[in-house]
Amino acid sequence: MKFLFIVQGEGRGHMTQAISLSEMLRSEGHEIVHVLVGKSKRREIPEFFFKKIKAEVTSIESPNFVVDTQNKKIQMGRSMFKNMFLLGTFIKSLKQLNKIVKATQPDIIINFYELLGGLYYIFYRPKSKLFCVGHQFLLLHPEFKFPKGHKMDHWLMNIYTSIIALHARKLLALSFRPMSNVPEKKLYVVPPLLRPEVTRLIPEKQNFILGYILNSGYAEDVKKWHESNPDIELHFFWDKTDVPEELFITDKLVLHKLNDTKFLDLMSKCAGFSSTAGFESICEAMYLGKPIMMVPTYGHFEQACNALDATIAGAGFKSDTFNLTALQDYIPKHKDVSIAFRKWADSSKSQFLNLLTT
Repeated sequence: MKFLFIVQGEGRGHMTQAISLSEMLRSEGHEIVHVLVGKSKRREIPEFFFKKIKAEVTSIESPNFVVDTQNKKIQMGRSMFKNMFLLGTFIKSLKQLNKIVKATQPDIIINFYELLGGLYYIFYRPKSKLFCVGHQFLLLHPEFKFPKGHKMDHWLMNIYTSIIALHARKLLALSFRPMSNVPEKKLYVVPPLLRPEVTRLIPEKQNFILGYILNSGYAEDVKKWHESNPDIELHFFWDKTDVPEELFITDKLVLHKLNDTKFLDLMSKCAGFSSTAGFESICEAMYLGKPIMMVPTYGHFEQACNALDATIAGAGFKSDTFNLTALQDYIPKHKDVSIAFRKWADSSKSQFLNLLTT
């Protein structure tokens, strides 16, 4: 069968999921005819995605978040207001998407939580079957636990998710742990889509902390903690574009541009991991048995949900700040859940192929 992917470009998780699923499908003789990635001026699509996806890639302008002047907190009101003024741009993106779909004639379109993919089915109604993949769809599960408060954020995210999911045949909800399917909601709970490189790593423990920050403003928090703890070795990855591949703040604190090979190598060796609570990096750390401190991006409701859900699954704990002393204190207390998590994650290929191709 012929597949076309539509991938959200916010963060790296959706892109690595697309890479993993493309390899699964090709191994069974299926074809990825085209990949479209939502982009914005604020983010750069990492080079590893173009190399690993092994299909023609087109980037299209899509709705994105607006952050504060410190590049930390997501501002939902400003995000909605700005995106309204870009409607003309997004209409052009939908026309571009439709042109590619007509040219490639895919049997199935897989949407990795990109809003334009949902809008495309509402306005164009293509014949290709639609399947949606993402951890966000797990928030529609009746047993999902939400952080307290955030009523407006919860309501807005439900609307956003409903637009994406409206015409889908199935919603494949990535999860940290097994949960029941909800067929009446078209909802099927599936394991994370980890790259084969992760499963081949042999974890060890060296004396440094690894981190990943979604918005570069959080680097200032890391630097501030490092000033008080200059002897602790830190390696943090960020998405800042106008910096070298490795920015040495000191000989003990290095800020790295996104690089999948280097990130996974350091993940396999670190003593503990701290991140802004993105789903994919938490899964990689769980697979390798790493203690995790999750710091949800301010104003990012999805990450607040990720942090709570991952805590329930035994990944680690939530923090409001990058106070890495808390992670140091937690590391010797962490109960390793990697054996159960690996069993769950390793079943992903059979489950995805069954749900997508039968």
